[in-house]
Amino acid sequence: MTTHRTMEHAKMPLVMRRKTKVMFARGQGMMTLALVFSVVLACVCATIITTNLRSYDPNADHSLASALGATPKGNLSPSVSRGMPRSLPKSRCAIVHAQSGKKIIISGAPASGKGTQCQLIVEKFGVKHISTGDALRSHVRGGTDLGKQAKAFMDAGDLVPDELIMKIMEQEATGGSSGWLLDGVPRTAAQVTALNEVGLMPEKVILLEVPDDVLIERCVGRLFDPETGNTYHRKYFPPPADIASRCVQRSDDNEETMKNRIEQFKKNRQSLVDGYKGQIVAIDGNREKEAIFKDICQALA
Repeated sequence: MTTHRTMEHAKMPLVMRRKTKVMFARGQGMMTLALVFSVVLACVCATIITTNLRSYDPNADHSLASALGATPKGNLSPSVSRGMPRSLPKSRCAIVHAQSGKKIIISGAPASGKGTQCQLIVEKFGVKHISTGDALRSHVRGGTDLGKQAKAFMDAGDLVPDELIMKIMEQEATGGSSGWLLDGVPRTAAQVTALNEVGLMPEKVILLEVPDDVLIERCVGRLFDPETGNTYHRKYFPPPADIASRCVQRSDDNEETMKNRIEQFKKNRQSLVDGYKGQIVAIDGNREKEAIFKDICQALA
């Protein structure tokens, strides 16, 4: 059979033999190009898939409706939805769901050491420290819409309503994944409910416990640096010599006022305990700050 084909090939005209060789060469070239193209395409696809897998967020809404810009339905993971009240507005659920860092509340009577522990918590866990007073003053100074509303109450000598305070807390906690640390709120049962309604629900509530006489001693000797906002103590933590002259004592840092503030805290303490059952971690705050912080880290582990 092979001999017969060879003879036929030899009988073919020279022009046809040359055309056959050219066509065969072109066919080989096309096959080579197709193979190269397939390899390149496979590499590109592999790169795209790898990149998407690295940036894939399993908690994000990947539905077609989301891609078209529709409002998400607030699908939350079971661990989040189980701890969420049924009445929580869906638009607010995004705050809880978006935060991947720790969510902490720290509470304690005045001079219980919250400020010191807040600094240590922020340094270790990278959470955003949200102090009620600082946030309120910041919005007022910045002239935000919420700040203007709050200023109207303050100028009139009225307390800023819980609803407005919670909106400020919500805005401060939104737009990040580092987590948050609330300081100075909640203080009442109404504030616990309000925080839940805006989606600010903690994983742990740190409660610093310090005897009354120690709190009074800390308060009476407390000094405040108006330029940096740092707090010092005449006996336990005196300010550096170069700034000591500018440090002042707040007008309400006296024994009589302090006793009233402690009693007010005790009245509201039970509201905090009842509102966060299973999340409260009581810590002895009458020790060295390092020992206190060690217990806090164990509680947040």
